[in-house]
Amino acid sequence: MHLLHVDLQQVSIASLVIALGLLVDDPVVANDAIKRELDQGRPRAIASWLGPTKLARAILYATITNIVAYLPYLLLKGDTGRFLYTLPIVLTCSLVASRVVSMTFVPFLAYYMLAPRKKPVKSLEELRTQGFYGRYYRTCSYLIDHRWKAFGVSLVLVIGGFWIQSHLKPQFFPKDLSYLSYVDLWLPEDASIMSTEEAAKAAEKYLLAALADFGAKHPDKDGKPSQVLRSLTTFVGGGGPRFWFSVEPELSQPNYAQILIEVRDKHLTNQLVDPLQKALMDRLPGVRVDMRQLESGPPVGFPVQIRISGEDTTMLRVLGERVKTMFRSLPNTYRVKDDWGAEIFQARLKINSDKANLAGVTNVDVARSSAAAMNGFVATELREGRLTIPVKVRLRMEERANIGDIENLYVYATEGQLRVPLGQISTIEYDMETEKIARRNHFRTITISCFPAPGVLPSEVTSLLIPKLNEFKKSLPPGYTLAIGGEYEEQVKGFGQMTVIMIVSVLSIFLALVFQFKSAVKPFLVFSALPYGMTGAFAALAIMGSPFGFMAFLGVISLIGVIVSHIIVLFDFIEEKLEEGEDLRSAILDAGIMRLRPVLITVAATVFALIPLAKNGGPL
Repeated sequence: MHLLHVDLQQVSIASLVIALGLLVDDPVVANDAIKRELDQGRPRAIASWLGPTKLARAILYATITNIVAYLPYLLLKGDTGRFLYTLPIVLTCSLVASRVVSMTFVPFLAYYMLAPRKKPVKSLEELRTQGFYGRYYRTCSYLIDHRWKAFGVSLVLVIGGFWIQSHLKPQFFPKDLSYLSYVDLWLPEDASIMSTEEAAKAAEKYLLAALADFGAKHPDKDGKPSQVLRSLTTFVGGGGPRFWFSVEPELSQPNYAQILIEVRDKHLTNQLVDPLQKALMDRLPGVRVDMRQLESGPPVGFPVQIRISGEDTTMLRVLGERVKTMFRSLPNTYRVKDDWGAEIFQARLKINSDKANLAGVTNVDVARSSAAAMNGFVATELREGRLTIPVKVRLRMEERANIGDIENLYVYATEGQLRVPLGQISTIEYDMETEKIARRNHFRTITISCFPAPGVLPSEVTSLLIPKLNEFKKSLPPGYTLAIGGEYEEQVKGFGQMTVIMIVSVLSIFLALVFQFKSAVKPFLVFSALPYGMTGAFAALAIMGSPFGFMAFLGVISLIGVIVSHIIVLFDFIEEKLEEGEDLRSAILDAGIMRLRPVLITVAATVFALIPLAKNGGPL
């Protein structure tokens, strides 16, 4: 990792934990082969190298299949590719190291630490009839003798597993388990920076009160109120510096503030989001409040988004309101909004060109004089150390407090000493205008977004919304388009890329198996076991109540390499028994007995290695 400039971070550490289960596969197989040679009476000096050597080819291709199952993740593009970049690198390096260790260090340790058993070793004939191996042998014999019935039952299980998968809730990436959360405060578009600062101070006060109340309701072991909050940090007029990879700072704008909340226990963050959201919404009228958790994957923004693109702003607003009504009709949505904001009241000067020309002033003179009076113009600059502070000159507040004061302004001509009251050459018109117009791919685009209700996934909202959107699309005027954004868009792109990754992995594994078996048919026998492993994964997700997210998709792809690596070594034993003259039925059953112990050990090691990651490794 040091040579490849891979740092220790969330994904690389998770990759190392995943690798712990895979690393033991090759050494366990090598160690089992050495013990088998010792049981056959060979001395340690011979058994320690003969056992791994016999399985060298099978272990090599098992390692290759695991590597090619992960290496195609380097083909992922965009934020998802950057996020998971270290996963295939760390796992590939770990598997290569495992291969080297299984052929060098394991025989070295076996020579000094393993010894032949003192008790007589059971023969293969005895294993077929006694103990756990006997029950396994009889079960497999029954299934082979009634192969068509067994195949029919297994086919039903596979179909049931994929039916379960179709009913799992889809998810892109879960929320992160972090000490940090944040609040976005949005005032009306024409709000001043002073109003935003007052709203931010009020929000801080309400947050402190709500967190203190939460601490009183959840006391410490000594009965005293728990200290929930560690710090509050507020940014007014724009977002703060990027403090998390998936949070994009907002540009400078006077009607926006952001409050960063840090708690002492990261497990409380998820419990606090909804109560704090409700407290701020109830106590800050006229302010749009968005309480947000950090995302564990690539940035998504608002979880449910609908984008409408076109040319006419009025029509876009009408269409946007129809989509908002559609959102509000759903039972599991709230905090519905758009990114244009409300229209604001505007006063516009309409200049009478004829009167202005008779008075000897131009439109430029009117613009310069009115802007200088109301907004000011830069007269000079004040230097203070390395800072340059512009000095503006404009009318006093009482001289420009009312709209009627604009009519009393004098407009000075650029050439000559002429001046004329602004009210004599212009009139004031009043209108409602859109302050902010967003564009996407050069087209005016309004984005309507919402949050799912607590305990509801964005995919559940989107699934209810799609049929209504399909009907809505039919009524769109010509030249207007609709697209679904948010988590749905990222999920479609991410799962599409993962499908390509799966295809590349399967083809790479197929080529490796063709080279190993020197047959184009036997690899299909290996792949026939994959649906059964996937069925178990889907059933486990359903039992645990977990959604089928991006990381679950990644786990299913990884499962392909693990299953194939076990079957490769099993096939090697079957080929060995066939070469010894056994019939196919006996070769399959005997190979199963010989491979049962190492397979169970490696599967148990992988599962036990992943349990701490599942319990304490965060949402990933």
